[in-house]
Amino acid sequence: MSDDDGWGAVAPPPAGDIIKDALKKEQLLKEIAASQQDLRTILARVQSVQKEVDKLTSGNETLQMYIDNLTVQMAKSRR
Repeated sequence: MSDDDGWGAVAPPPAGDIIKDALKKEQLLKEIAASQQDLRTILARVQSVQKEVDKLTSGNETLQMYIDNLTVQMAKSRR
């Protein structure tokens, strides 16, 4: 049994493993960057839809006030 066995220093991984690991990490980083861009695109779409919803909600509130005013006027004119 030599000094490097068991509790000794860990042997460095073979060069092929280092290259494979580096390529895997590079691929992972590319996938993460692509996912982040996809999320940015989705967020922009969500914000766009939210603005449209807010605009429609405001329009609906205006229409509801108009309908309420007409209903009150019609009720007054029938008396």
